[in-house]
Amino acid sequence: MVSRLVLVLGDQLSPGLSALRNADPARDTIVMAEVMAEASYVRHHPKKIAFTFAAMRKFAARLTADGWRVAYTRLDDPGNSHSIVGELLRRAGETGAQQVIATEPGEWRLIGALEAAPIPVTQHPDDRFLCSHAEFDAWAEGRKSLRMEYFYRQIRRKTGLLMEGDKPAGGKWNYDSENRKPAADDLFRQGPLQFDPDETVADVLDLVEARLPDRFGTLRPFWFATDADQAEQALDHFMRHSLPSFGDYQDAMLAGDRFLYHAVISPYMNAGLLDPLGICRRAEAEYHAGRAPLNAVEGFIRQIIGWREFVRGIYFREGPEYPRRNALGHDRPLPALYWGADTDMNCLSHAVAQTRDEAYAHHIQRLMVTGNFALLAGIDPTALHEWYLAVYADAYEWVEAPNTVGMSQFADGGVVGSKPYVSSGAYINRMSDYCRGCRYSVSKKTGDGACPFNLLYWHFLNRHRTRFEDNPRMGQMYRTWDRMDAARQAAVLEGAEAFLSRLDRGEKI
Repeated sequence: MVSRLVLVLGDQLSPGLSALRNADPARDTIVMAEVMAEASYVRHHPKKIAFTFAAMRKFAARLTADGWRVAYTRLDDPGNSHSIVGELLRRAGETGAQQVIATEPGEWRLIGALEAAPIPVTQHPDDRFLCSHAEFDAWAEGRKSLRMEYFYRQIRRKTGLLMEGDKPAGGKWNYDSENRKPAADDLFRQGPLQFDPDETVADVLDLVEARLPDRFGTLRPFWFATDADQAEQALDHFMRHSLPSFGDYQDAMLAGDRFLYHAVISPYMNAGLLDPLGICRRAEAEYHAGRAPLNAVEGFIRQIIGWREFVRGIYFREGPEYPRRNALGHDRPLPALYWGADTDMNCLSHAVAQTRDEAYAHHIQRLMVTGNFALLAGIDPTALHEWYLAVYADAYEWVEAPNTVGMSQFADGGVVGSKPYVSSGAYINRMSDYCRGCRYSVSKKTGDGACPFNLLYWHFLNRHRTRFEDNPRMGQMYRTWDRMDAARQAAVLEGAEAFLSRLDRGEKI
């Protein structure tokens, strides 16, 4: 029998992977590789790289224990070709294999590389997701707009999650309106379960420190789960200690608490260590057992079977050029503050520092702080996309690009969102305590010391009026602007221009 190679990538660490199901342990060789091409196509956070490599090594050991033959390449192996295709060719030369079995990667870049490889590669569908490409396309076909809420309802019906017959549990599909409470400092929180590095993780940390220096991000201390058993423990911890309050406070931000009630399991789920449907069944069981309220469980499940599945469908439906879209024509370079340069804007300072230290920030910090500022300031969406892809441990292009290019920056022209997600400083002040310690005053609308979000908000609306003034969800914003007297409008625009000029000159803002 002719042997084949079975490619397993660093975000495909699932024993039920389609490539493994289509392979034969008796004759086939699994190929896994830590390569510089994957570690450097964007400047990934060192914690992200360490998490991926450590999880890969442990998964390879598990496959070996299960009877598979695994050809594993470490980053510092002398023969490393430092590309996925290069390692396939090297292992083909060693084994005599003439074909490769793979599970479809989550990035067009790698799909194209495998299609162009000088060895036949069969790419099987990644069926760890609830919705196939064909199923999503069938749902999307003929719709004037693609909105997550309606897709989500279809997946709820398909899975039966939180359903009572053909009706949603509690009588409503979506409890988002009950999930917007600001947090107080006196809330009792345990945060995500953290793990001390074992020998495998320690070796990887040393490797990353030596081979990938000078990356944005703090490598140590390192506390992520790096195998399926640890990931399950982290999930159990969240279900017991945080899920009951997750719903109420999922949009809140506190300067002194980086995690609040968030699960921080997205890195494990996106790498394949946790099964998304299994996670949702666990949360649903907590609701039925009376240990977690419906608004918390529904909000948590919606992020997984609704939003996560929806953005994957968008990514593959829209095609390889989607991450480069720029419908609003924004071209300002990414400011140095995103790479840790000092800023007096307290909200941005906290969000970036947390990102630097943890390779993590929750969805509101990404959308309404770092993303909101970039959109208001006219930052190049491709540069922002590459930043998000680099700095977060859960970021893979299939999930990150639609969230950034679509949801955050409206650079896809409205494929993902019906309006741009922009706000003044009032939203950040309502949902956080960031404004208390800021040099800028959130209550000031113009003049020296006015919150930059207040100035940039109206500047954004004014410069994009032709595109957005007829949007039914934005009409009130323009009516408010039009009610301002001319002197105040001029002061706002002048203040915004002065701020953007300082930004362009590289001055501290």
